[in-house]
Amino acid sequence: MFWVSSDMKISTMLSYSGGFKESARQVSEMEKAGLDLVWVAEAYGFDAPSLMGYLAALTERVEIGSGILPIYTRTPTLLAMTAAGVDALSDGRFHLGLGASGPQVIEGWHGLRYDAPIGRTKEIVSICRQVWARQSPLTHDGRFYHLPLPAGEGTGLGKALKIIAHPVRDRIPVWVASLGDKNVEMTAEVADGWLPIMFVPEKAKAVWGDALGKGTAKRDPSLGPLMIAGGGLLAIGEGDDVIELRNLARPMMALYMGGMGAKGRNFYNDLLRKYGYEKEAAEIQDLYLSGRKKEAEALVPEEIVRLTSLCGPPSWVAERVEALREAGVTHLQVTPMPTAGQSPAQLIGALRDIVG
Repeated sequence: MFWVSSDMKISTMLSYSGGFKESARQVSEMEKAGLDLVWVAEAYGFDAPSLMGYLAALTERVEIGSGILPIYTRTPTLLAMTAAGVDALSDGRFHLGLGASGPQVIEGWHGLRYDAPIGRTKEIVSICRQVWARQSPLTHDGRFYHLPLPAGEGTGLGKALKIIAHPVRDRIPVWVASLGDKNVEMTAEVADGWLPIMFVPEKAKAVWGDALGKGTAKRDPSLGPLMIAGGGLLAIGEGDDVIELRNLARPMMALYMGGMGAKGRNFYNDLLRKYGYEKEAAEIQDLYLSGRKKEAEALVPEEIVRLTSLCGPPSWVAERVEALREAGVTHLQVTPMPTAGQSPAQLIGALRDIVG
């Protein structure tokens, strides 16, 4: 147990099925049903800020987060400016989610070197907070970023500046997507929130407890407790068909565990090993990388599928909510499955009734 949250929020990732505008309309409906936060992804599709601005105009209460903006694709100050811009458009409803992505996307799609993700993230968080505070012209002399550029680099004409606009908030919540021990430790030290993936609450302390403890020991008390997102597919009902919806997570899990990275550089495969599934992790990766995706999906451990889902009778969902709450989860991160006979908004409303 890290922290126990008595006031859990409900969050979801923006779905792109049916097109962005249809997904945005669903967010508006889920907002009315009790959704607290919607995350907007950015991998190598549309850019996230454009979509977040649209959501800000379409909604009134729901918070909007970048889930995630890759740290390499923008300068630290542009990340801060983007966050301040969406926060202004949404009247203070923005959450800045940051992450390193992976070498395949950063080096393959963006053509940028993938290096030092932990150190870079830590400096970026510090720079963003300086920009938003607007207390003095921005200067930063870190290992990875130098603002302004030092003598001998560039033209020598760089000048320390303050953001022209006045941010709505001088502290925008910063979340970091992290899995490895050192990255999670850094997240617990400097971030407002943590975005893990495939979070099994019963195993979380064994896997991340030491890292979270070390980071928390260095944490500035003014940050408050670390927010944590965790959950899974959401379907509420009594029939076996509802329970079977859990298995719809298998393709995504196999993709992450088997195909998101090369051997020795797959963070999600490493997580499965830490959960105690060394043999399965190796086999899933071998199968997936050889193109045998269905076989890889079948090998995803049933326990992981079951414990990372909220698919089942109301009593089961309530049990999973309490397990997540006990593990410190503050934001129930769910993917509503409308094939359960309910719309996404109805599922969010039913979950709100369970959470209280």
